[in-house]
Amino acid sequence: MNKKEFFTAIAADVSQGELAFPTSARVAMKVRQALGDPGCHLDAAAKLVQAEPLLSARVVAIANSVAFNRSGREITDVRTSVARLGFSTLRSLAAALVTRQLAGGTGMKGNEAGETLAAQLWEHTACVASLAHVLARRVTKVDPDTAMFAGIVHEVGGFYLLSRAKEYPGLLDGDFDAWTESGEAEVGRVVLKVLAVPEQVLDAINYFWNGYMGMPATSLGDTLLLAAGLSPVPSPLRTKGSDDPSVGMAASIDMMIGEESLSSILEESYEEVRSLTEALKF
Repeated sequence: MNKKEFFTAIAADVSQGELAFPTSARVAMKVRQALGDPGCHLDAAAKLVQAEPLLSARVVAIANSVAFNRSGREITDVRTSVARLGFSTLRSLAAALVTRQLAGGTGMKGNEAGETLAAQLWEHTACVASLAHVLARRVTKVDPDTAMFAGIVHEVGGFYLLSRAKEYPGLLDGDFDAWTESGEAEVGRVVLKVLAVPEQVLDAINYFWNGYMGMPATSLGDTLLLAAGLSPVPSPLRTKGSDDPSVGMAASIDMMIGEESLSSILEESYEEVRSLTEALKF
């Protein structure tokens, strides 16, 4: 089988419900689903988060990041952190745990190349999610929490493909042109549907895969493309020769946002982006 046949086979497995998720990722999925229940209250949410140690640690870290802790008053418990962040951000963090754990399952054990790719891809993902949060608030004026969530899951297809590499010898061989041309999107779409990602975010990620950023940047898809292009950590699945419009963007793009420039906004937001990125690294 060639790579494109691998992608089709993996996508077919996922669409039929055969989703090979690590146990920890399945727990985080259940937490995310429970947080979406309108009847879920603060105390119940805090207990759900506390049941997953990695998620608990990240929730407290995010609550103390510059992006969410304007007062500088440190929080040390999960319940107060949950109250500060809100359920929308909590669901994003649960999705982040699912995404990160995908490539941390048995499919990557002993696969040094795959583990290295997964680590860089997650670092890139954390940067994009953090930048998207800031850019949404300061530039495109879309919902920052939704933008952060889109950043967290925009590479989920790549993570899932990495998690299946052990079952498909040759999947990691050579370059990743075939991944970015068809595979990541083909697999990503079905994984995102299984994760019950909202249609608005699905549309933005499709825009990221297929579209070119509008000028001025105003949509959720524009926010995602801009964040990916400005990320100091590139995706290991995209190369200089890629058709991806975000590749190489950071060196050339700047624009005026009202009376400010994009570069000045990013400079002002540096600490916010840095602290949020670090807090997102599971």
